[in-house]
Amino acid sequence: MLARVWSASIVGIDAVKVGVEVDVSGGLPGIVVLGLPDSAIQESRERVKATLKNAGFAFPMRKIVINLTPADLRKEGPCFDLPISVGILAASEQVSADLLGDYLFLGEVSLDGSLRPVAGVLPIAAAAQKMGIAGLVIPADNAQEAAVVEGLAVYGCKHLSDVVDFLNHPGRYKPVQMDSTREIATVSYPGADLHDVKGQAHARRALEIAAAGGHNLIFVGPPGSGKTMLARRLPGILPPLSFAESLEVTRIHSVAGLLKNRGSLVRDRPFRSPHHSASGPSLVGGGSFPRPGEISLSHRGVLFLDELTEFKRDVLEFLRQPLEDGYVTISRTKLSVTFPAQFTLVASTNPCPCGYYGDTIQQCTCSPRQREQYWAKLSGPLMDRIDLQVAVNRLKPEEITQQPTGEASTSVRERVQQASDRAITRFQEEPNLRCNAHMQSRHLQKWCKLDDASRNLLEVAIRKLGLSARASDRVLKVGRTIADLAGDDELKTSHVAEAIQYRTIDRMQ
Repeated sequence: MLARVWSASIVGIDAVKVGVEVDVSGGLPGIVVLGLPDSAIQESRERVKATLKNAGFAFPMRKIVINLTPADLRKEGPCFDLPISVGILAASEQVSADLLGDYLFLGEVSLDGSLRPVAGVLPIAAAAQKMGIAGLVIPADNAQEAAVVEGLAVYGCKHLSDVVDFLNHPGRYKPVQMDSTREIATVSYPGADLHDVKGQAHARRALEIAAAGGHNLIFVGPPGSGKTMLARRLPGILPPLSFAESLEVTRIHSVAGLLKNRGSLVRDRPFRSPHHSASGPSLVGGGSFPRPGEISLSHRGVLFLDELTEFKRDVLEFLRQPLEDGYVTISRTKLSVTFPAQFTLVASTNPCPCGYYGDTIQQCTCSPRQREQYWAKLSGPLMDRIDLQVAVNRLKPEEITQQPTGEASTSVRERVQQASDRAITRFQEEPNLRCNAHMQSRHLQKWCKLDDASRNLLEVAIRKLGLSARASDRVLKVGRTIADLAGDDELKTSHVAEAIQYRTIDRMQ
């Protein structure tokens, strides 16, 4: 007898509907899996056989052919365990097949019949809703994640016997319910408080501007000046994710299998901090089945690269295209996937190999040639894409011993939220634009108009600092954010002047 069960496979962060056809017929006992399965699916033959026996079902001692369609799509992962099990039970007439065409099944099965959670459930649920699928039958641990998608009935089961009982008696079960509004409202603000930072008013101001406008930021200073400490306080002043943004972030983390300890929705903006030994594919994503890398896991959040100059130059060059376009495309021989990558880059570095160039207390031991080679790791095009370049100086003795007197993150976050709301209101006719850092040239002409004094000031800065056209546009974007923080509709000379002050590395070279 032939049975067909619907499941799905992940391609990038999207889902493709997969048919699981199971034919039980006469012949020598055995299981054959067709349709480009990976090793995990091949292993499911023995896993499903043991599961059905241990769960109290009869395993047909006949020839079983399992075909995964479409045949030219590579399938991977243990999520096909459940649909294969259900297909074998339906084909051997141990379960009703009436509902198989209406629901989509996925999940990993243990040898005792219990269902284990799998990655990528949210994008599969979103795709199923668009396909017109009535509902999902999935492991109970994935149910809240899938229930985020409205208009889709989600049934969470703990054991294979629960799935069989649902198919035979669907009226006994109710779909999982989740209040998405309540979920997104429970936002926590991770990270330490800005109130604990001593001194560094200039760097604190740069953090506020970066948070309000989504601007890329680099701190340059000697060891122990507080660069890393400052950067790790940025998440605490970022505006909260909207529901649409939260869904975007959750889809990426779901595919990467990182939702286990984060609930059904990612409510906090991501903060990723890879080690400087990270490879290019680990940053942008990759693999034979492409998976999102650190820059996509930082989508709508922060990618923090501590000790930036310790990263390999070719690895840093991978950042250039995503920083400009907001996405990354990974191409393979038979597959091309696109991952979103709109993130704020925050970096820190020493001013030279020894770390003390320009320090007022400890003398630098590096030669000019060594400093030149040190900074050569950061290409001009990459530095052009970093809006805020801030020098962080060593604290004075009296600043070290005094009690912290700076503003708390709560107060700064209120100003950031107000500035962000002003930008969102301004961009309401631009659905893909949510912060000043992502403005294009046509947006600058509309919202960053300069008077004669501001234009002359910017021209002088371009000549003296050797700013490129891209770097000068970045100055205007930062100026627009400074104006939003001040509550001004027009870009003023003072805003442009302050934005120019944040081109530290341009002034050093």
